Amino acid sequence: MRLFGRTTSFNVQKILWLLEELDVDYEHIELGGRFGGLDTADFVRLNPMKKVPVLIDGDKSIWESHTILRYLVASYGNSTWYSNCPYERSLYERWLDWSQTIFQPAFMGTFWGYYRKPESMRDMEAVNKDLETCINCLQVVEKQLYQTEYLASKSISLADIVVGAVIYRLISQGLTIELPEKVDSWYKALNTRPGYKKWVMSDFTELKAREDF
Repeated sequence: MRLFGRTTSFNVQKILWLLEELDVDYEHIELGGRFGGLDTADFVRLNPMKKVPVLIDGDKSIWESHTILRYLVASYGNSTWYSNCPYERSLYERWLDWSQTIFQPAFMGTFWGYYRKPESMRDMEAVNKDLETCINCLQVVEKQLYQTEYLASKSISLADIVVGAVIYRLISQGLTIELPEKVDSWYKALNTRPGYKKWVMSDFTELKAREDF
C-alpha cells in the first residue's frame, strides 16, 4: 500500500491518521506542494484530477480523501470501524458529508483568507464571516457530544477523523476561537491518540502567507 500526498495537507493527514488507527502497513510518498509531481503522466494516470491524497492498494487507485477513508474502513477495519448494519454506518457517514459540505469549506475560508494570505492582502470581513460559520459548526458538534462520547457513538469513528482533523488547524492559525466545553474535552481525548499527535498536530508553518501551494 502506498499513499501519495504532502503531510501539510490536512486531507492527507486524515488518511495518515486513519492508517495509524487501523495499524496498516503502508509507504508514504510526499507529493504536491513544494514536492511537485502532480502534473506528471504517471500521477495523472492515478488521479486525473491531479490532486492528493491518492491511495494505491495493490492494483487499485483510490482518490478523494473521504472516499479513501470509506475504502480503508470497509477493507481493513473491524466492526467498530465498519459495521455490517447500514444504519450504524450512516451515523458516521452523515458527519463525513456534513464536514465536507459545511464545516470544511468554512474552515478553508479562514485558512486561505487569513493564514495563507500576507497580512496586507487579507479580507477580514470575509474571514470573520467564515469564522462565524465555524463557530456555529462547533456548537453543532457540542450538541452532539452531549449525547455520545465520540461524534457517532461511544467509540472513535470516521466522524471523529474528518471533524477532528479540522479542529487543530482551526484553533492554531492565530484567530481567536474558544472551543465549547464538550468539544474541548473531546479534542483533548483526540490529542492522546498517537496518529492524531503524529500527523494532525504537526507543523504547517511553511504554508504561512503562501498562496502558491
